[in-house]
Amino acid sequence: MAENNSELYDLYATILDRKANKQEGSYTCYLFEKGLDKILKKVGEECSETIIAAKNGDNKETVLEISDLIYHLFVMMADQGITVDEVMAELSKRSQKTGNLKQFHQVDKNT
Repeated sequence: MAENNSELYDLYATILDRKANKQEGSYTCYLFEKGLDKILKKVGEECSETIIAAKNGDNKETVLEISDLIYHLFVMMADQGITVDEVMAELSKRSQKTGNLKQFHQVDKNT
């Protein structure tokens, strides 16, 4: 498994650049121009497509859909001012936890 996640940082940097410097014909710029509702719609669509690809057992398609989902999540993060470092720090914190299975599976029946 690759230890280097520079591709994630490079992708995020490109997205931030598109947010700051509009480029004609850029899909990323289009998403920022349309705003949060459009960005969130795309995140939801890509999430659903990832689920369907995984359910169909098509790993190649699932990888493509996961990549689309990550891209759209990064656009959402950039729109909201959330950095990759913040997410990585949270994931690092979570990787230190053990024995939280019961806590993880609790369901709030009021939502």
